[in-house]
Amino acid sequence: MKIAILSRNARLYSTVRLVEAARARGHSVRVLDPLRCYMRIAAGAFEIHYKGRALRGTDAVIPRIGASITFYGTAVVRQFEMMGVHTPNSSDAILRARDKLRTLQLLAREGIDLPATVFGDNPDDTSDLLAMLGEPPHVIKLNEGAQGQGVLLAEKRAAAQGMIEAFRSLYTNFLVQEFVREANGADLRCFVVGDRVIAAMQRQAPEGDFRANLHRGGSARAVKLSAAESRTAVQAAQLVGLGVAGVDLLRSQRGPLVLEVNSSPGLEGIEAAAGVDVAGAIIEHLERAVPQGKRPSGRRSRRAA
Repeated sequence: MKIAILSRNARLYSTVRLVEAARARGHSVRVLDPLRCYMRIAAGAFEIHYKGRALRGTDAVIPRIGASITFYGTAVVRQFEMMGVHTPNSSDAILRARDKLRTLQLLAREGIDLPATVFGDNPDDTSDLLAMLGEPPHVIKLNEGAQGQGVLLAEKRAAAQGMIEAFRSLYTNFLVQEFVREANGADLRCFVVGDRVIAAMQRQAPEGDFRANLHRGGSARAVKLSAAESRTAVQAAQLVGLGVAGVDLLRSQRGPLVLEVNSSPGLEGIEAAAGVDVAGAIIEHLERAVPQGKRPSGRRSRRAA
């Protein structure tokens, strides 16, 4: 199988591990910077060129699209899709996951539990918006933030109002959520591949912080999920449309709560904490999805974009 990995940096741990896992199974693999991919779109025919040459014969593409290049990166993934190339995470699914509000709306519609969330635009509505949420503390987060960036905790209502005013002055979209105190600064990262959780870790926030992200100094250890937690993680990934996802959960008194669904979850922390060959599981998932000998035609896909 000929695999392309879309990544801005071929030296990143996640990218290196995917390359190693693919080659260990006898596949041809190439890392492509999505910003160096450029496209020709015409009736019934699609092309992608990379550094002056046409890309042909690719069987599968693994997108590692960062938040800063969402628009262009998903356009490249979509072009591969139009050429009949398989991807575990479609362009539309990546866009859904990147928009936290959209993800929460999709999950809530299907009965997946999550921290109560409010969203509004007009400053005149802030007081009632916070009343809809309930008493503080409140968590305020950027709608498209990542790795714990743009996430703040307001202990009092006046602090929440001040933070909301600050975010509004930056003309950015943000959410306000209930603070789940019983989680004690910990969350669960569930790595979903296909229809199962292949690895899970509990992340613990450092002292004095409530964000458990490893990039914010949190620690991690392997954890055994309950049946409800595994089921919730898989359902969340599937509802968003992702074949490979990092689903973050909180343990609460009312059961598992979905924090977010990540379309480009890092491999380093989960492989180290859980001791699982996550990269290998992703390649095996591709092998099951792409029958041996199948090659894309490059002709227009019949599926809607």
